[in-house]
Amino acid sequence: MQRALRFGLLLAGSLSSLSFLPALAPAQTGVPAPGQPILSAQSRMLPVLARKGMVSSQERQASQIGLEILKAGGNAIDAAVATGFALAVTLPRAGNLGGGGFMLVHLAKTGETIAIDYRETAPAGSTRDMFLDSKGEPDPKKSRDSGLSIGVPGTVRGLALAHEKYGSGRFTLADLVAPAVRLAREGIAVEEDLADSLPAAAARLGRFPSSAAIFLKDGKPFQRGDRLVQADLATTLEAIRQQGPDAFYSGRIAASIARSAQAAGGILTEADLAAYRPVLRQPVRGSYRGHEIVSMPPPSSGGIHLIQILNILEGFDLKATGPGSASSLHLLAEAMKPAYADRAHFLGDPDRVKVPARGLTAKAYAEGQRAAILPERARKAEEVAAGNPLPHEPDQTTHFSVLDSEGNAVSNTYTLNFSYGMAMVAEGTGVLLNNEMDDFSARAGAQNAYGLVGSDANSVSPGARPLSSMTPTFVFRDGKLFLITGSPGGSRIITTVLQVIVNVIDHGMNIAEAVAFPRIHHQWRPDALAVEHGLSPDTLRLLAERGHTVRPGTTSGSANSILVSRDGITGASDPRQRGTAAIGY
Repeated sequence: MQRALRFGLLLAGSLSSLSFLPALAPAQTGVPAPGQPILSAQSRMLPVLARKGMVSSQERQASQIGLEILKAGGNAIDAAVATGFALAVTLPRAGNLGGGGFMLVHLAKTGETIAIDYRETAPAGSTRDMFLDSKGEPDPKKSRDSGLSIGVPGTVRGLALAHEKYGSGRFTLADLVAPAVRLAREGIAVEEDLADSLPAAAARLGRFPSSAAIFLKDGKPFQRGDRLVQADLATTLEAIRQQGPDAFYSGRIAASIARSAQAAGGILTEADLAAYRPVLRQPVRGSYRGHEIVSMPPPSSGGIHLIQILNILEGFDLKATGPGSASSLHLLAEAMKPAYADRAHFLGDPDRVKVPARGLTAKAYAEGQRAAILPERARKAEEVAAGNPLPHEPDQTTHFSVLDSEGNAVSNTYTLNFSYGMAMVAEGTGVLLNNEMDDFSARAGAQNAYGLVGSDANSVSPGARPLSSMTPTFVFRDGKLFLITGSPGGSRIITTVLQVIVNVIDHGMNIAEAVAFPRIHHQWRPDALAVEHGLSPDTLRLLAERGHTVRPGTTSGSANSILVSRDGITGASDPRQRGTAAIGY
């Protein structure tokens, strides 16, 4: 790594030479159009500016590592891989080796966009009814707090595949893992998000001696200003650095992961780990007000339902109703409901069930759902049901976005499910394990930890990938990359990404405003409208008068995003957590 950084050529060129920068309308570049409200460079909320490249993630040290790779001549994929490994050290509640996720890669030279599915899979010993109790009822303790909740991790092979197929060739995988090794071995200061999250997770971490030995001190969480050293994790990362991903999926590390899962009542085996492979998929595509939307396909539900909701909204003039108004928020909520009803009915692992993706994302299908929206009254959940798209056929998580000087880009979302996953470290590895199996449907109609309803399409099956809401997304304008976004947030991920896009395209906000603006969320069931603090009490009253059950106070997501404008590269990290950072050069 040091050699590569020392001799890597710093990227050169001026803003005018970056051919991927589009010419944008003034309302989308920080300059208000005549008669428009000032949501612009004159506002109090300004994005980070850069000329050559940018990394926006949920943790500053990880963003800085990615940026150094860009500066030394790496491309966006190189930087994303280094950032992903670093987050496993600096953001242990969500960054991970023991989980999985989704990555979108855009290659500027060919114009190609690729989806890398490195979602966790169900162990081979999984059965359809494994999360039911003796009475046939879902048992959340089995799917969330026992070894049965652990899916086969995909992150290490996923990041390695991204590097192998799409990296610049200037860096080996060893180069990109080395900064994470150093951080784990030397330790990191307990500040920002880490200091906030450890006390909240202390009781869960304390259940397992292997976790308590790392994240607790004398039975109590580390305090702000302490130093967290993760020696076992450094050893695991060093093995990956020297031997590649096989070091994680076979041998000592795999044996320790399987043994720890089984000791907690799980069924994960070394054979499951050895058999794991990521999958390359075609992204889902749609359009919204002249912009192309490219997002993650199943087993993510995110891309399909993001496009579905945007299709519904396209028939309304959100710009006229204005950001944060009761009328705009009502339309957003009513457009969300049918998408989540469809999600509950149709979505699952595409390698196992037929997902009607084209029908769900068809403009004609959205027309019927749009016509059912009542402008002055909220529909109750029982008034909204899954539609028929077939005639139209042809918690804790983290997201980061990366853009390089050539226009290559990465939008990556990966997860352990809950904060700190199952909260169990595999003995001797430093690796926190996921509890991702809760994302399967324990039975048709049952809700998972995020209240999402599932169907047989998402039932447990050996080797299957559980349905996800992760929504890494690119938006293109006039054929050129315009916006890179995504978010953590469980069931709220889709609506978080939706509102960033609407805030930019409909309301002309700069990317910092678009990310920070208060969000809402409705997922059909439970039948309630979650709203963040910051919206007017009068707006909330008007929403309640229209029939919405308003539940204020829930923070939603961390949409670390990058927008390309005529001003250059503009980025924003989400202010909802401490320690997030968009860094450019």
